[in-house]
Amino acid sequence: MTAPNDGGYPAFPIDVPTSARMYDYSLGGKDNFPVDRKAVLHVCSQQPASLDVTRENRLFLYRAVRFMARDLGIRQFIDLGSGLPTQANVHQVAQEFQPGAPVVYVDFDPIVLAHGRALLADDETTTVIAADVTVPEKILADEQVRRMIDFSRPVGVLLLSVTHSIVDDAAVHHLLGAVREALVPDSYLAYSQLAGTTQEGVDEGNAMVKKMGIPWKNRTLAEVAEFVRGFEPVEPGMVDVKTWRPDPTQPPLSPVDEALRPYLGRGAEETRFYEYGGVLRRP
Repeated sequence: MTAPNDGGYPAFPIDVPTSARMYDYSLGGKDNFPVDRKAVLHVCSQQPASLDVTRENRLFLYRAVRFMARDLGIRQFIDLGSGLPTQANVHQVAQEFQPGAPVVYVDFDPIVLAHGRALLADDETTTVIAADVTVPEKILADEQVRRMIDFSRPVGVLLLSVTHSIVDDAAVHHLLGAVREALVPDSYLAYSQLAGTTQEGVDEGNAMVKKMGIPWKNRTLAEVAEFVRGFEPVEPGMVDVKTWRPDPTQPPLSPVDEALRPYLGRGAEETRFYEYGGVLRRP
C-alpha cells in the first residue's frame, strides 16, 4: 500500500515502517503512520532503553551544530540522511549563531523530501535534495549542493544515526572517505551510529530489527570507530552522545505520545548499547 502521489512527489509506502518515520514518532512528531508507531512500540518492548537513546541523539544534534556554528565559526552545513523535519533542525540551530548560513539536507525517503521542501519553500538559504548517501559522488557533484556550499571553505557535515541503516560496511567506508576527501582542513563531521559494547548484544539487536524488514546493522564500538579513521575527534572524543558536552539548559524535545511515556527514562542505566559518536575535525 502506498500513499497517493501528491504535488509531484513520489508515492511512499504506508504499510511498511521506515526509519525516518519511526524516528519522527520517537521525537514526538506527527509525520508517521500506524505501522511506524507499532514498530517503535515493538522495539521499545524488546529494548526499553531505545526511546531514550533515540531522543539523546537528537539532543546531541543541537549541541554539535551549536558547537560548530558558535564556537568554531562554521558557516555552511550538509546534513546527510537528514530525516523528517522536526524540532531544532540543523538550519534553525546553525542560523541562530551564523545568520544566513546555507544548509543542504540530503535524504531519499519521499515523505522526507515532500515535508522538507514544503517547510523550506521560502527559505533561500536552505534546500533539500533527493539522493542516496551511499553514492556520495552524486551528492558532492549535485548542482544545488555546489550552488549552496563552497567546498573551498570549511564545511560542517552531519551524519547522525544513519550508518546503522547501511548494512554494507564497505559502503560506509566509501561514504566517509569521499566526504573526507571533499572537505578542506578544519571542516568538521558530526557523526553517530547505534553501537553495542558486546558482539552478542549487537547480534541480538540486529536479529530483532531484521525480523521487522528494516535494513539495519548495529555494530561494535570498535567497528564504528574504524569508520571515522582519518578524522580527529575533538574533546571528549567518541562517546555515548548523551555524555558529549551535556547541557541541561538546551531546548527540550517535544513530548512523546502517551503510549511511549512508560519508556521515558528507561535508558538511564543502559550500558550495552547507545548512540556512539562525537564531533571530528578534518585534519
